[in-house]
Amino acid sequence: MNTRKIAISLPADLVSMIDELSTKKKVSRSGFISSVLLEKIEEEKRQKVREAFDEVFSDEDIRKEQLETAKWLEGTDLDEGQEW
Repeated sequence: MNTRKIAISLPADLVSMIDELSTKKKVSRSGFISSVLLEKIEEEKRQKVREAFDEVFSDEDIRKEQLETAKWLEGTDLDEGQEW
């Protein structure tokens, strides 16, 4: 993994909590902070996808079309498109 060093300022009590948790998890402070940041970034990405789906399906015409397609697929004996 390609890494870079950065300097950030954090409140002392936050550093203490980070140190406590990283010790319990048996990871370095840097590794712990990296994993927490990565989790947060992944959650932000998932949220953006949810928002995009919500926006698309808030369109009544699209929602109606998707429902009709799903009902049509249920009425066929095709397994295609039913993997999920």
